[in-house]
Amino acid sequence: MNLRRKVAAFAGGIAALPLVLIALPSSPASGHGWITSPPSRQDMCATGRVANCGPIQYEPQSVEGPKGLRSCNGGLAQFAVLNDSSRFPATSTGSTVTFNWRLTAAHRTTTWEYWVGSRLLASFSQNNQQPPFSLSHTVSGIPSGRQTVLAIWNIADTPMAFYACVDLQVGGGGTNPTTPPPNPTTPPPNPTTPPPSQGGTWAAGTAYAVGARVTYGGRTYQCLQAHTALAGWEPPNVPALWRAV
Repeated sequence: MNLRRKVAAFAGGIAALPLVLIALPSSPASGHGWITSPPSRQDMCATGRVANCGPIQYEPQSVEGPKGLRSCNGGLAQFAVLNDSSRFPATSTGSTVTFNWRLTAAHRTTTWEYWVGSRLLASFSQNNQQPPFSLSHTVSGIPSGRQTVLAIWNIADTPMAFYACVDLQVGGGGTNPTTPPPNPTTPPPNPTTPPPSQGGTWAAGTAYAVGARVTYGGRTYQCLQAHTALAGWEPPNVPALWRAV
């Protein structure tokens, strides 16, 4: 077979091969982040303040879902724990709070929104620009009592948003608490000789022994760890120290 016939035969063999299409995975969204202070629910899971959270404890920055949702988990079944309000303590604050975001990858942004229920408390425009990796928003007019603030980061060039829920106990004046509640993984030091306290109403500055019972907000709580109470350590806020009975 001469050279011309060999080339023709080779070309014909290539033409006979089946066409294989390779589907490349789409690139993931480049924007990720969550609220670290006051601690959001995913931050509490990631830092160990709330245990047994599942996958969210390893990726607090990944609560991403379609825009327009009003759920703490962004509609993601693997992060369903974030919708369980009973698992997360509230941070004591005033009616004005500064929310601090940590971004692991910035993404062009339209707005940042803060909701309580169906009420939009505040909206901050990013003008379709890329935000810094750390930023803060101060929100005023948060209603008193226990509130869950839903923060939404709306991405500019995708139909997606990132979601973070922050539980607050709003009362009195001021802004963010100066003395945060204790971390359950690092309990406060026990006083040397805490006097036992049975009955009565919980009060800051009081030393409580293990087993002491107090009332707060119409409920009775039993002390789990000996400690001296501080403002911000009210029994509903620190399940590491108090158990409802």
